[in-house]
Amino acid sequence: MKLINRFFGYVLLASMPLVGCDTQNLHDLNINPQAVTQIDLNFIFTAAELGTASGGSAGDNRYIDWRTNIGMGAYLIQQLANAGGGIAPGDKYTENFESSNAPFEFFYGDALKNLSEVLRQTGPGGYDEGNKVNMRNAARILRVFNFHRLTDFYGNIPYFEALQGMDGVFFPKYDKQSDIYPALLKELEEASAALSTSNPNEGFSNADIIFNGDIAKWKKFGYSLMLRLAMRASNVAPQLAAEYVTKAVAGGVMMTNSDNAWVPMSEGPSVWINQNGISRAFYPGDGGQPSFLSKTLVDWLKAGATTADQVDPRLMILSGGIAQWSANAWTPTNTNPLEQKGMPNGFDAAGLDELEGRDVDQTATYSRINFLMLQRDDPYMLMNAAESHFLMAEALERGIGSGIPGTARGHYEAGVKEAMQMYTPFDESLVVTDAQVATYLQRHPYGVAKPALEMIGEQLWVSKFFNWWEAWSDWRRTGYPVLTPTNHPASVTDGVIMRKLRYPAYEVAANANFQQGATLPDLFTTRVWWDGGN
Repeated sequence: MKLINRFFGYVLLASMPLVGCDTQNLHDLNINPQAVTQIDLNFIFTAAELGTASGGSAGDNRYIDWRTNIGMGAYLIQQLANAGGGIAPGDKYTENFESSNAPFEFFYGDALKNLSEVLRQTGPGGYDEGNKVNMRNAARILRVFNFHRLTDFYGNIPYFEALQGMDGVFFPKYDKQSDIYPALLKELEEASAALSTSNPNEGFSNADIIFNGDIAKWKKFGYSLMLRLAMRASNVAPQLAAEYVTKAVAGGVMMTNSDNAWVPMSEGPSVWINQNGISRAFYPGDGGQPSFLSKTLVDWLKAGATTADQVDPRLMILSGGIAQWSANAWTPTNTNPLEQKGMPNGFDAAGLDELEGRDVDQTATYSRINFLMLQRDDPYMLMNAAESHFLMAEALERGIGSGIPGTARGHYEAGVKEAMQMYTPFDESLVVTDAQVATYLQRHPYGVAKPALEMIGEQLWVSKFFNWWEAWSDWRRTGYPVLTPTNHPASVTDGVIMRKLRYPAYEVAANANFQQGATLPDLFTTRVWWDGGN
């Protein structure tokens, strides 16, 4: 018994130091000392800018442009045509699930995710709370840019509860586009006003690959985007449009090509991240998408010209002519502007043979996109000054808003000039002189051969080459140019030009909020709110 008591005594003495010790060290054993708890927000912001262009920060910079911007947009608005090869559901109004899914996947999963993290960590409770004010507000502008494209594609989308998975919101509710647009405009108003040169730089100028931290240009970008959204809503919400057109013009929009928003690209270090996704989609040996211009576009640029100097100078900028293009060489066979020929939309190879009455060699027959604009390190344009001028011209013609300086004709002509002269960042040889612009405007006087609004709409359309998804949205709103729909037997719309994208099947199946809140019926011919839908 004494032995047992002595044993318990020793145990008690041995355990006394353990009772009084700090157990925090034991808790810390469950923490990975190599885990990253904070990431430099400058890096995340740069990734978001890159992702806003080609989705490259998600690791596949050609996917979304190839599937949706090119595959849908370029063909739906008849700037390109396709008779086989590559991805082109927009040419014959067929269904390609990847083309419909890509924006939902990449916008939420790439740029918007990164932008939300910048806002989270510079906001209340974040590890950079109260800092990087200019970066935070630039992120808010880019967030609007990405969200407005997303809602323009689908209509109603998760917005107010979106990207809150860290807070346990895994299946966000759907919001009406009619509620999203006012919120986006308010966000632009607040963010653009909050940008200031008096705020500390804190690495913003190095992180910002679009404007290199130039606050004046960021403000113009924000207000130009405000003008775009206001005019996009103008057919269904005239008071909202008038309010924000007025505010955008007062704030100061893009006026010259020096204001344009470009995202720089490079050959490396990563093919899948740093290169231009549009270029990669078309480049021989890479994406290899056929790059033929449409008959609609080429005929519009030639406009009945009988001499070469009467042809729109943009034709031989957008097109390098009829040419052979391989991974090793670009070999033009015909660069005469008068002899350029666009491929008609809606035909397969057999249909072209029947139309032309012969076996058609497409490469030897139809004009291609200029290879100088498809280099893998070419910059990626997000927005240009020409659009602002055309929208101000339209607003003046329609009496929307107030305080717009100048005349509708003046803004139209300024828009044409900026649109013609904005291509030198692709290659310094792509120059249009002031004299060429003047000759064009003299041959096509404002509001004479066509109504003013039609001329504005057509110029807006051609100015969005490469930014085809935006040209599609402009066409859906304005109805210009007047396009003749195709009616291929494979069409899923009975020959009706598509008005929206379908939602991804996984979203339809997994999110219980879909049926109650989405834009339905989920068809390509259903219209979004600003296009006259619900």
